[in-house]
Formats: sequence, C-alpha cells, structure tokens
Amino acid sequence: MTLTPGHFIGYEYDRMVVLFSMLDGEREIPCAVSTSAMDELDGVVRAKESQREAQFIRLRERIEACADDKYRATELEGTPPGIILRSIDFRKQR
Repeated sequence: MTLTPGHFIGYEYDRMVVLFSMLDGEREIPCAVSTSAMDELDGVVRAKESQREAQFIRLRERIEACADDKYRATELEGTPPGIILRSIDFRKQR
C-alpha cells in the first residue's frame, strides 16, 4: 500500500531532524528526515532553525516519496517502528 501525506510535526534540534508523519490508511507512521539530508537536497549549507518548516514544505514531495519507498521495503527503525531518512536514502532515488 502506498503511504499518503500526514502532517508536519516540527524540528528537533537535539537529533537534528524534522519530524513528520505519513498515513497507511488510518495508521499514522512516525517519520524523520535529517537536516543534513534536507540541506543536501536543497543545495544549502545549514539552513537556519527558523527555515526548517519552509524547507520541508519545499522538499515535501521528494521526502515523502523516499519515505514511501522505505516503507514498502519495510525498512522501519526504532520503537515505535518508523521511517528515518538520511542523505544516503535520497542518493538511492537518483
């Protein structure tokens, strides 16, 4: 099953990730994308904290497509199981 967009949760400075969710029907899947991956996709060097939400929105389609790929490949991590996207995950898409 293909995931559908969930919602933007926020930027987590301690882990340097942006948290968001995807939906598998009614089931919410927790997701995170590293800020270094977003910066690499966006072609910037360390976006400011205040720019992270806008950056996520700008890159959302690519981020969610990558999350869907990992979900279909059952590459879930953590407790509860979720999707963590790193720069290397986007290199596989190209």
